[in-house]
Amino acid sequence: MRRAALIAVTLTSFLTPFTLSSVNVALPTIGNEFKVDAITLNWIATAFLLSSAMFLVPFGRLADIKGRKRIFVIGVSIFTAGSLLSALSTSAEMLIAFRVLQGIGGAMVFSTGVAILTSVFSPQERGKVLGINVASVYTGLSLGPFFGGILTQNFGWRSVFIVNVPLGIIIALLTTLKLKAEWADARGERFDLVGSIIYSLMLVLIMLGVSESEITLIVAGLALLVAFILWESRVEYPVLEIRLFRRNVTFALSNLAALLNYAATFAVTYLLSLYLQYIKALTPQQAGFILIAQPVVQALLSPFAGWLSDRIEPRVVASAGMAVTALGLLIFSTIDENTEISMIVANLMIMGFGFALFSSPNTNAIMSSVERRFYGIASATLATMRVVGQMLSMAIVMLVFAIYIGKVSITPKVYPLLIDSIRTSFAIFSILCFFGIFASLARGEVRKKSLES
Repeated sequence: MRRAALIAVTLTSFLTPFTLSSVNVALPTIGNEFKVDAITLNWIATAFLLSSAMFLVPFGRLADIKGRKRIFVIGVSIFTAGSLLSALSTSAEMLIAFRVLQGIGGAMVFSTGVAILTSVFSPQERGKVLGINVASVYTGLSLGPFFGGILTQNFGWRSVFIVNVPLGIIIALLTTLKLKAEWADARGERFDLVGSIIYSLMLVLIMLGVSESEITLIVAGLALLVAFILWESRVEYPVLEIRLFRRNVTFALSNLAALLNYAATFAVTYLLSLYLQYIKALTPQQAGFILIAQPVVQALLSPFAGWLSDRIEPRVVASAGMAVTALGLLIFSTIDENTEISMIVANLMIMGFGFALFSSPNTNAIMSSVERRFYGIASATLATMRVVGQMLSMAIVMLVFAIYIGKVSITPKVYPLLIDSIRTSFAIFSILCFFGIFASLARGEVRKKSLES
């Protein structure tokens, strides 16, 4: 059963980020077919992230009550159906709607996958297994642009969604037939519907406000955040156990470190893709081969980093990884038109090493810091930090570009401004990562507590 759980969760951990990154390559083709503007095209990419973020925590809590395997299988099925319907879309609006459906399925998968692995494997094996899972995530992210380009060019953009269908069916069948056990450590407790609605609306308003630079939306979202905290502090069975943040320093700071790490690193590939194709005049395929250096290193080293965090305090390993990543971002903040490709590849490999050292041990620290009945919500919270961090990363880039370049096409005349925008973005990201080092270091010891429990 443990092997089946590892295979099923690892495959979904590959599939969802693979779809996320491969769709981005297909967006220009989609835009040409549906003749949509840049804002609508952006929503095709953003709809998945936003809907995932909205439902991650509610589904994590529901999984703790109703059963993690059940929610996982339903999520895989919805994600697969959303993929098929996306491939059959006849308009941009229809595609956006089905991307939302995909995101809902993705939220159910994100919020339960790590919780299932944590339920099945012992604390002594947890770091290694979570390392394998993290490696599959970044393998999906790294292969997505490469194979997404091949699929789009040879079979059309719809093929990017169609390839998910058979794999999704296999995962659903494998989980249903091979995983006989069920995990619902909060069975019998009530589901907090009001808290879930407040949470989802709060997240939508904040994310829309940041993305659109609308202060009114941000303020409204922050007001709902206060309301959410007050409500969750009083309700008997909250959708998000606020005490995990107030009384569990390790959990709170590890999630903060994850948020800062994803906010500082998600847009790296996007920025370098622009730099390589515009400034260095490389083809998309050539740029893809260069950009694959970072995720390949991370995919190869993540299992080792997870294994290491089973033997060395996770905060030490993760903090070292955050420091290495901050250094890599700082180096990229000095990039210019004369920067050698070899330096970019070398620095991407350095960052891949830093990502690997951070991700697996940080996940291990979060999951090892909570009781079994909170595994689902802990897994969902971590996934929320990832998705929100990814959206914040892109929002920072959009804000910097708006200040430096404005709403104009990227032509050779604005290349100097493009380089300035890229350098500024990397500088901001390096500062975020620098603060993340302290959040990671301050979390306290995890391994000793886990072994004692």
